Amino acid sequence: MDFRIVPARVTDIRQVLADHARYWGERDLRALHLLPLVHEFGETCLVARSDDGVLGYLIGFVTPDGTGYVHLVATRDDARGAGLGRALYGAFTAAARRQGAVRLKAITTVGNEGSVAFHRGLGFDVRVEEEYNGPGQPRVVFSRVLS
Repeated sequence: MDFRIVPARVTDIRQVLADHARYWGERDLRALHLLPLVHEFGETCLVARSDDGVLGYLIGFVTPDGTGYVHLVATRDDARGAGLGRALYGAFTAAARRQGAVRLKAITTVGNEGSVAFHRGLGFDVRVEEEYNGPGQPRVVFSRVLS
């Protein structure tokens, strides 16, 4: 599978939104695709692009305390299992380091076993934080120190 990882453009995210189910299945996460993140954090919002369009993407940014935070990462249904998510994380890690990141962080919903397994495979520590998103809204928090 040939692809190149490049900074995302707003048009890329619009393409993702038009084909949302190919990346997220039945889960409707369109509201989380915040275009200002792409405008403001262009070097850490990435797409894996091929001649066939966007195969995968990662929306992330670096916080003032040096945390490279991954807001969303997904691969298209016909591109899964080829190491694309790992490649996107690798490119994000490099971009985040250039901006002074010393750790990475991401979150998911409790019960998202695919995300938990993926992040564990990348060496992240995994913990559940009970009220991360407010009362009665636990999240699984992934964290990894960059060495």
